[in-house]
Amino acid sequence: MHPLIVGIRFHRAGKIYHFDASDCPDILVGDFAVVETTRGRQLGEVVQIVENPSPPPEGAWKPIHHKATARDLVLRQLWQKKELEAMINCRAKLAEINIPGVKIVAAEYAFDGSRLSFLYSTEAEGKVDLRRLQSAMQRMYPRARVEMRQLGPRDVAKLLGGMGACGLEKRCCSMFLTEFSPISIKMAKEQGISLTPTEITGMCGRLRCCLIYEYENYVEARKNLPKRNKRVVTPQGEGKVVDVYPLKGTVIVELDNGARVEVAHNELQPWDELEALRRKAQEPCARHEGGECTCGKSAAAQTAAEEVETTYSDVEPAADELEEPPAHASAPTSAEGRETAPVQKVRKKSRKSRRKKYAASKDQPGHLKTSQPRPQSTRSGKQRPAAGSAAKKQSEPPKPSGASTQN
Repeated sequence: MHPLIVGIRFHRAGKIYHFDASDCPDILVGDFAVVETTRGRQLGEVVQIVENPSPPPEGAWKPIHHKATARDLVLRQLWQKKELEAMINCRAKLAEINIPGVKIVAAEYAFDGSRLSFLYSTEAEGKVDLRRLQSAMQRMYPRARVEMRQLGPRDVAKLLGGMGACGLEKRCCSMFLTEFSPISIKMAKEQGISLTPTEITGMCGRLRCCLIYEYENYVEARKNLPKRNKRVVTPQGEGKVVDVYPLKGTVIVELDNGARVEVAHNELQPWDELEALRRKAQEPCARHEGGECTCGKSAAAQTAAEEVETTYSDVEPAADELEEPPAHASAPTSAEGRETAPVQKVRKKSRKSRRKKYAASKDQPGHLKTSQPRPQSTRSGKQRPAAGSAAKKQSEPPKPSGASTQN
């Protein structure tokens, strides 16, 4: 069986909180109920019945204590009449203590008088020490638990009410806004609103909450329109966008001859894309899927690749400096940009390997008949003999000067 979840509001145009009303199945929208909150027991109005509630963020919903009775409603009215007196006393005590930058906005009693909360605002950036004021008010109201709660500028404007900056008799936050959305100056820019502070700030001194009402519609409409200073092609000719009307779907274009015309979105063509397509059409195609390219670029690319291969194959290293390099180092650079191994590294490796092979081949029988004489090094300085050849010369007896190597 699914629990009965109801939405309860404690203040006019306040946030709605969900509670479990399974113990009160006969509760209806418009009834009042007493619930347990972090600020003690509060009396709120049932404003909705949640049909398919989502899982609660913290384990389970808090249950409703009981459905409000006539005594609870009368008790609430009695304590509400004492709130004005408590606020006046707190302001007088604040002036006596002389704490600058703090303003007492309102005082709130719990429905049974067990808690007394003083709501204040401050112009200071950090936290203000009000322990002296709280202690003084606690001595003045010993039967209630006194709390000091700070409010932001938007909450203060919502609590006080009054005429809006646009001329409405009641401010939006006091009539229907339950939560404050983050507002940025970008929202005013997207809608083309003047950035004058008096035009975009509300009675709270912050950016107006109404800037977000039509922001998404403007963003969606601007997606299909070019930005300002963009070059476009119109039926009257080429020009530059000087103004955009998102809701109308039109732009103001200044033509090259100086005239200004209003053009609809479906009649515009972006100049940058047309210029890019025109340049691409003039160039031969880079690749053909079927392999049958008639523009000649594939053949030219193949010829260029063959020329590169021929150039690299004709350049052979010297015999004394470079022997046959590995497969990964001898391949020429390909069209994809692969590079061959550096020649200096191959030369260093080939010199050592040739010395070792030459020394090992001298130890084999018939070396003088089959092996080729070692080429002279082109580098200056004495040639260092191989270790194997030096050992061989020391072990063999010297030969006469007229002796022949043949049998």
